[in-house]
Amino acid sequence: MRRLVRVGVTAAAVLVVGAGTAYAVNTALHAGPQGDGTGVTPAGWRVTPAGAQTALGSLPTASALSPDGKLLLVLNAGDATHESVQAIDPASHAVVQTIPYKKPDGLYAGVAFSPDGRHAYASSGGANTIHAYSVDGQHHLTEDPPIALPTKNPAGQVVNLYPAGLAVTPDGKRLVVADQMSDSASVVDLATRRVDTVGVGHNPYGVALSPDGRTAYVSNQGANTVSVLDISGPLPTVARTVTVGTHPNRMAVDPHAGTVYVANSESDSVSVVPAGAAAPRSTIDLSPYQGAPVGSNPDGLALSADAGTLYVANSGNNDVDVVDAHTGHIRGMIPTAWYPTAVTPSADGRTLFVVNAKGLGAGPNPNGPNPYTDNQRSGTPGFEAQYVGTMIAGSLSSIPTPDAAQLAKYSQQVVANDGFDERDKVRSAAPNNPVPARVGEPSPIKHVIYVVKENRTFDQEFGSLGKGNGDPSLNLFGDDSAPNSRALQRKFVTLDNFYANAEVSAQGWNWSVGANSNPYVEQTWVGNYSGRNHPYDYEGGNFTTAMNRDPKDSYIWDRLADKNIAFRNYGFYESDNVFNPGPSGPDPRLVANTDPNFYGWDLKCPDSSGTFTPRTACNTRIDEWQREFQQYEAKGNLPAVEFLRLGNDHTQNTTPGYPTPKAYVADNDYALGRLVDSVSHSRDWASTAIFVVEDDAQAGPDHVDAHRTIAQVISPYTQTGKVDSTQYSTASMLRTIELIAGIGPMTQFDATATPMFNSFTGKPNLTPYTAVKPAQDILTSVNGANAPMAAQSAAQDYTREDQIDEQVSNQAIWQSVRGAGSPMPAPVHAAGAPPNPPAGDPDDDGH
Repeated sequence: MRRLVRVGVTAAAVLVVGAGTAYAVNTALHAGPQGDGTGVTPAGWRVTPAGAQTALGSLPTASALSPDGKLLLVLNAGDATHESVQAIDPASHAVVQTIPYKKPDGLYAGVAFSPDGRHAYASSGGANTIHAYSVDGQHHLTEDPPIALPTKNPAGQVVNLYPAGLAVTPDGKRLVVADQMSDSASVVDLATRRVDTVGVGHNPYGVALSPDGRTAYVSNQGANTVSVLDISGPLPTVARTVTVGTHPNRMAVDPHAGTVYVANSESDSVSVVPAGAAAPRSTIDLSPYQGAPVGSNPDGLALSADAGTLYVANSGNNDVDVVDAHTGHIRGMIPTAWYPTAVTPSADGRTLFVVNAKGLGAGPNPNGPNPYTDNQRSGTPGFEAQYVGTMIAGSLSSIPTPDAAQLAKYSQQVVANDGFDERDKVRSAAPNNPVPARVGEPSPIKHVIYVVKENRTFDQEFGSLGKGNGDPSLNLFGDDSAPNSRALQRKFVTLDNFYANAEVSAQGWNWSVGANSNPYVEQTWVGNYSGRNHPYDYEGGNFTTAMNRDPKDSYIWDRLADKNIAFRNYGFYESDNVFNPGPSGPDPRLVANTDPNFYGWDLKCPDSSGTFTPRTACNTRIDEWQREFQQYEAKGNLPAVEFLRLGNDHTQNTTPGYPTPKAYVADNDYALGRLVDSVSHSRDWASTAIFVVEDDAQAGPDHVDAHRTIAQVISPYTQTGKVDSTQYSTASMLRTIELIAGIGPMTQFDATATPMFNSFTGKPNLTPYTAVKPAQDILTSVNGANAPMAAQSAAQDYTREDQIDEQVSNQAIWQSVRGAGSPMPAPVHAAGAPPNPPAGDPDDDGH
């Protein structure tokens, strides 16, 4: 049942001259909307959606078609004020009604109609309610009082059910809900609104019902199981548990035979479970090519009216698989926009409606970042703020159901878009390039130091560098506060076309260490960032966020451990010197190779400056790293890979008594300078490469794309002073590290990513680097009580990344650097923003 794509198509971004020869890259390619109805993702994959396109709101995650086929509902589950239900006319594909929600209310992942089409329901996520609607004869929605779910368990303890998927029984009397954060499912009597709850597996997500309505299926997204519930009696009970693939998402049920199809996100498969069975009958492999690592991330499922065709929305591959439901054979693939989350056939079967969470991407945000939305300040219809977390508009693709010939053409387009036909043809242009073209080939580089920082864009720090594609007007941190980063960018290789694969840190850390961000992370981070009652569980602790078949073998350090390659961790996946707790516990192999004296996330702990005030009881990060480095140098046993977290460039804005934003950046910059200074004056300099990247680019403006970020490769083999404008991403950096270290790719994204060959030369320059200490008045400056927006900054939560109000953060940083009262550039309408924004007066206070 494996998909075997063999199509002679060459991806537009790549030109392969011949087997074993040069690898040429179109350096003019950039991420974001291309202006012709197509886009390019930060990973470099083209987006060419089939069919007609309708602009939606932010992060649409689910859809449902009314029983008469005349109304399509879509949930927009975006950040801050961007949550809404949109009603769409399937005939015209137009949005005819929008119902917005302000925090703490919101939406998540479940929407359904009653069998008679007179009622509809939507899950609220952290508000712990089910939104209820009446639907009139004109298909207009009127909101009814919401259905309240329990907020305390029978013992009186507070619980957060966080409703996700839901389904209405065929008789229209009950609603079954997956309670994602309480590991339970609820059955609601719609007449009395009584709620009965039963325990299921970890982080349940999807709900489906048997044709007779007596059995409910609940997919446990945090495990590899489906809980089968008997809901025929007065109380729901778990009848059995069926083992399926890793992290099951949505399900579809054959209305005739009762067969259940389960989309397995991290197994890239669909489990086929006959009615009443205790195990799957078969598994449909969704791998895009033979031997492909995971990354398709199937989410939405739908069956044709005759149940003969299964449609699978692969959020990772930006396509819909068309599957013969009887044989499991994949007939072909349909290209979608970026990150499809749901697929729904029209009532007559002639059209497929595909919901795309990220549309065509972000594009430039030179007038941002601004808060999540500024509708009330702007007063401009269709206005969207240029914050990367909210400026990306989702879309609806209305696609005529393709015949065999059209499907074959579509399949070729998907292969070309995603570069699947190029994966085995990568060769370095230089025969002596120190980056191997294949895993296991030799390299003069024996040691890698991988540094991850926090949240900056290219233009914010390098816009005025004088090299590369920068916009000086957007540069906030110059040679005074970032002298080392800027000098290293000039002396070594300048990377001006490098993108974070993520929008925010919740996704960014998963991309930085696992080369993917799975549907759980992609669809729940907004509930955390917008203050809608979702925990920050994205950096270890909860293996629901792990992005591979085996959650305990998902991260780059796991792959190193698999091959007995020595590594050392300094701060990854820990906060305040404590590994992030969670229902799954921390990764034991990471814990065993971590320096216990190195502080992870804690903005009270300095990266480099001994005069940092105030400081917590911690060792200065770079001092602690340097202490162990000197020991390794003395013994000649420097690990092959080191992971180093330097996050103080995040800043604490203008909080009184804390370093100014420039001081925080200077502290972070000096730590990097000292790191390079130490390594470049050591015995291992000739065999070391230092890779530096931001986990995301959410906290700054950029004139190319809101994902474009700071990246550096520092090594004798990159000390050329050249500009490398090849389109790279976080996945490219990971692939380069993997090739040097001798481990294979973790997902399809690093497998198909462009290695950073063009940044390296075969002729090393061993000249050492001497760190530059930022000016003392910059390095030690502290916010006063009257600092710009001091009170607002002091009220923010800095205990974890990205728990703050981004509007306050960005305005405070801007005024701190440019002067009190200086206005940030006015936001403008983001490319691709929906033409009909939610009505009302949404708040803009972020999170």
